[in-house]
Amino acid sequence: MMHNRQNYISISALDTRVRHVYAYPTVRQFSSNESVTITYVDSNGDEHPVIAEVGHHLLDVAHNNNIELEGACGGELACSTCHLIFDQDVYDSLPPKSDEEEDMLDLAFELTETSRLGCQIRVTKELDGIKVRIPDDGY
Repeated sequence: MMHNRQNYISISALDTRVRHVYAYPTVRQFSSNESVTITYVDSNGDEHPVIAEVGHHLLDVAHNNNIELEGACGGELACSTCHLIFDQDVYDSLPPKSDEEEDMLDLAFELTETSRLGCQIRVTKELDGIKVRIPDDGY
C-alpha cells in the first residue's frame, strides 16, 4: 500500500504549533469590534493614550501598543509585574478582586488601595477615557 506524503504532518511541525499556542497563553478570544481610549501614565508621568479593543485585558493592550508593562508570567496570575494603579472612581467600578489576585498584589511594588493587575481587568466601554498609572518598578 502506497502512502501519500501529503496526508502526514511531521512531528516537528506539530511541536512548533503546540509550543506556539503554549508560549502565548494570554491571547484572548474575547475582543469585539468596539474600541475605547485608555491612557497609560508611566512612572515618569508621561501619558500614552492608546486605542483598546473592548474585551482585551489591559496587560494585552499595553503589550500591543508597546507600553512598558512587564507581565512576566504572561497573564497567568502568577506574578505582580502587570500592577496598575487606578483612580478611586474607576477602581470602584471594576469587578471584585479574586483571592489569587489579592495574593499576587501583596508582592507588588508601590501597592496602593486602588491597585489591580492588568491581566485581570478587561476593557469595557465604561473604561473609555480613563487614565491608569504604571508604578515605578524600582529599577
